[in-house]
Amino acid sequence: MTLHSQIIGQGKPFIILHGFLGMSDNWKTLGSKFSEAGFEMHLVDQRNHGRSFHDADFSYEVLAEDLKAYCDEHNLEDIILLGHSMGGKTAMLFATEYPEMVSKLLVADISPRFYPVHHDSILEGLSALDFSEVKSRGEADQQLSKYVQEQGTRMFLLKNLYWIEKGQLALRMNLEILKDHVSEVGEALPIHSKFEKPTLFLRGDRSEYVMAGDEKLIKQHFPLAEIETISNAGHWLHAENPTDFYEAVIKFITLKD
Repeated sequence: MTLHSQIIGQGKPFIILHGFLGMSDNWKTLGSKFSEAGFEMHLVDQRNHGRSFHDADFSYEVLAEDLKAYCDEHNLEDIILLGHSMGGKTAMLFATEYPEMVSKLLVADISPRFYPVHHDSILEGLSALDFSEVKSRGEADQQLSKYVQEQGTRMFLLKNLYWIEKGQLALRMNLEILKDHVSEVGEALPIHSKFEKPTLFLRGDRSEYVMAGDEKLIKQHFPLAEIETISNAGHWLHAENPTDFYEAVIKFITLKD
């Protein structure tokens, strides 16, 4: 079983991993922009997300192994790797397990620490969508708004909607498995994991996912890490302030070591 991806452009391989309940489509605009700067972009759907396969096994260990298999299949080495949120945790683990394959690591709005489960209302809202009754995106949005007030978050979640057939909507992600394994998403990076190459942590100035107190832990795992704050942005910093996010990333990945 291989991961689905969108591959754009030519040049040095640059892989982007989406966050929990996201998909590669979330990164299409930025991915195209990075490709124009001379990179071969691999926008990957992680297992149980987007168009990738569904499987009952779900942990950072298997997500990292999926990525290794993907790199092997596409003959990718010396990659740039960027992950957001859950994708950031996968990227951290992959880089610490296969440091020879990663030249630069970028982690968007997540730290290596443990996070308690905090997706309850979102998962409840998605589970409550009754597709025997919900027949349009507008109706799905209306239903979801009872559980998720923030419109931007609902728009992000509803990108998962697709038509199985005429008149029949469904969600792309494997919701039942993700609900069963939601506690895995908050797991900390293993205590002795270390990656000693250039690393950039990006955080949104309105986000509470990466706090000042996380810096010490970040440096323990990633001694060369820099931490940069993107202004006017929360957890979805790449969507909320794509201009500054792009500038920070492109500066870091084009900088000669």
